[in-house]
Amino acid sequence: MLVLILTANGYAQQPKKIAKKPSRKAQTKVAPPAVPIVLEPKAMEIIKGACDRLAGAKSMRFTAVVTYEHPSRLGPPLAYTTKSDVTMQRPDKLRVITPGDGPASDFYYDGKQMVAYAPAEKLVAVADAPPTIDAALKKAFETAAIYYPFADVVVADPYKDISEGLKLAFYIGQSNIVGGVTTDMIAYVNDNVFVQAWVGSEDKLPRRLRAMYRDDPSRLRHQLDLSDWQLDVPVSAEDFTLGAVGSVMQIPFARPDTPPKGLQPPPKPKAKSKSKPKAKPPAP
Repeated sequence: MLVLILTANGYAQQPKKIAKKPSRKAQTKVAPPAVPIVLEPKAMEIIKGACDRLAGAKSMRFTAVVTYEHPSRLGPPLAYTTKSDVTMQRPDKLRVITPGDGPASDFYYDGKQMVAYAPAEKLVAVADAPPTIDAALKKAFETAAIYYPFADVVVADPYKDISEGLKLAFYIGQSNIVGGVTTDMIAYVNDNVFVQAWVGSEDKLPRRLRAMYRDDPSRLRHQLDLSDWQLDVPVSAEDFTLGAVGSVMQIPFARPDTPPKGLQPPPKPKAKSKSKPKAKPPAP
């Protein structure tokens, strides 16, 4: 018992270690180094090389797989995917076949008309079109909300579309995974979007682009994978027109949320009048 008491007193009498307060110097958070706002020559050279390769092709075929995120009720976003098989001929021919996911759709442009076709529903919309791919895509978006994330691939001057308003561009490194070839990874930023791109080191063709819009508070990501490239391939005029598809219903070439012209909303139901209950006749 005496040994236990002495031992206990010995431990109790040992001075307690007092934690030292961190110095002001330690408390000060070191700000991350500022990113230099420059257009790195190597990154710009890769962008220019890819754009020149695309602009120089008189015709092309490729497959575009688009994965985009959409907010869920649980919070984390859900990913949705579409696939499009694209054929084009400069300056005025374009065909986009989109089998899914989602509703299947076909788009044909032959330099004179634009045709949007829903094969499952047998619906077709036709509109007069301007004489270039660039102008046709612009009109399709403005009148019918038709938009393709790979538009920069098929326009007449891809470099102009990408370089205008560019604020930052830098080289990241190489990858041997994306697209099954060696690619150069770059990133570029303008006022609207941040893009990371994988471009073939040898053939200068884009294989993947990941984009995040700067004004999107949810920071949703959009990814475009490009494959099955065929440049300067033979095409025919029939490739850009809708062939025989049987009986179809023609609808306006307009936004899907626009009601048909002349359609009136149903009349509002009339409020029932509250009538007073009839007085009972006096008892005899």
